[in-house]
Amino acid sequence: MLRFFKGFTLLFFLTSILYAEESKVRGLLELIMTSSGNEQKESLVELSNYSDPQIKTIVEAWRKGDVYSFTNNGESIVVQQTNSGFERIKDGEILIIEDQSSLKKNRPSRRIRKSLKKIVDTADLIALDPKVRKEAVLKLGLSQNLSYLEDLRRIFKNELDPSVQKVFRESIAICLLAHGSDQEKLSAIEELGILKSVTAINFIEKIVKNASESLSDISLEPLLKDKAEVAILKIKNHQSILDFFGNLFRGFSLGSVLLIVSFGLAITFGLMGIINMAHGEFIAIGGYSCYVVQNLFASWFGTHSVGFELYFLAAIPVSFVVACLFGFLLEKSFIRFLYKRPLESLLATWGVSMIMQQSFRLVFGAANVQVNTPDWLIKSADFYGVAMSYSRIFVVGFALMVILMTWLLLSKTHLGLHIRAVMQNRKMASSLGIPVSKVNAMTFAFGCGLASLAGCALSLIGNVGPSMGQAYLVDSFMVVVIGSVGNLLGAGISSFGIGIFDQYLQPVLGPVMGKITVFFIIILFLQWKPGGLFPTKSRSLED
Repeated sequence: MLRFFKGFTLLFFLTSILYAEESKVRGLLELIMTSSGNEQKESLVELSNYSDPQIKTIVEAWRKGDVYSFTNNGESIVVQQTNSGFERIKDGEILIIEDQSSLKKNRPSRRIRKSLKKIVDTADLIALDPKVRKEAVLKLGLSQNLSYLEDLRRIFKNELDPSVQKVFRESIAICLLAHGSDQEKLSAIEELGILKSVTAINFIEKIVKNASESLSDISLEPLLKDKAEVAILKIKNHQSILDFFGNLFRGFSLGSVLLIVSFGLAITFGLMGIINMAHGEFIAIGGYSCYVVQNLFASWFGTHSVGFELYFLAAIPVSFVVACLFGFLLEKSFIRFLYKRPLESLLATWGVSMIMQQSFRLVFGAANVQVNTPDWLIKSADFYGVAMSYSRIFVVGFALMVILMTWLLLSKTHLGLHIRAVMQNRKMASSLGIPVSKVNAMTFAFGCGLASLAGCALSLIGNVGPSMGQAYLVDSFMVVVIGSVGNLLGAGISSFGIGIFDQYLQPVLGPVMGKITVFFIIILFLQWKPGGLFPTKSRSLED
């Protein structure tokens, strides 16, 4: 109770501060619009100490000509025209103005526009969010605009966050490359090398190329080139490390998708012996389920509501249940006649695959549909310079959850015990009273449900279409074969291995040659170990 009270008090305190700042900003903006001379100059200087979002909004409206002024009982009132009506600049109150002929457009002078532009451009340098401050600092630094150099230096002195301080140093050094003295340019190159600034490498190469024009003392050119060579080497080595870990992360995310896809296939193909060529269409079921749930939440809550942001969490169990039901019905009506008949199961499920694809086209159209990524998964995290999108981090965590869920089902439940018994020896399991036909149907349904979860994950990083699963079908079969047919641990290891190899080879060889090289490596591996990573050492118990 005490913790709740402290949290509520802190929230109330922060809200009061933000409200007070907004009121102060609005008052200053109205004063700038209605005053002149020293009073206007002092207001502009004071406004530069704030970073409220209202500054950008109101200044943009003023520049576009959406700000008006009129006199009421001797008082000069300034309003902004919005979709809601005429909003008073001073306090945000919506006013009803019956006689709009009394409104006079309030336009800023050229001098005021220039001053306000600088205030807007530098407002985010003192924003509360460190990420916003970093982006604003880097943007001004990359512009190499001399007018911003003094502001960067002034605000840098008061910056306390070490990560933001680093970006300030980087931006100031980039500005000095264009406008500093000879010694400042040499120091800036050295500083950028120490900071390992990847964004600055083009600026350094440019100043080296134009060294004779950039330096007032031409005798310093050899020294400048030496310092630039050392700095570029440091930056490129750092870039290589970032590329390595970036490819590793992308490989893990791709491997996570392959893992979810291949787990379902490892069950239907590896454990049940069914070559399910329609496995990719169950991936599409997951993607289309996300699309349908998204549209339902949009109609119920609206696209800009908090409720809409939760649609993806609701779509995960929905897609799993839909795919499981469809897989259960498919097994009961069709698949159960194809056990121990691999060629017939391949051809028959291929036909089912084409029927399902055409059904998707009839219901949802031939074109891809867009599943919007929730706002809480759009952003990215910066881990020591390696950008990691929240959506890919979510996919990796989601894959780990699927591994845990599958392991718990197969090893800690009666259904899992029955699945393992039936897959090992159907006749023996039947003689022990296990309902084999029911277990077969539930196992196939579970494999289809896992495929639909892969479709949910794929909807975060691409469009949803009738053939979206076909691109992963061959890769998932390779994962199952390399990991040893029926071995879920092997499927997990091989999926991450293929994903990482693919991400490292594609930047070097290109997408096509990278994929071909991966296939070639897999062929060589299977020549060496035909049974995969964990080949079974026991004889089949089937007759």
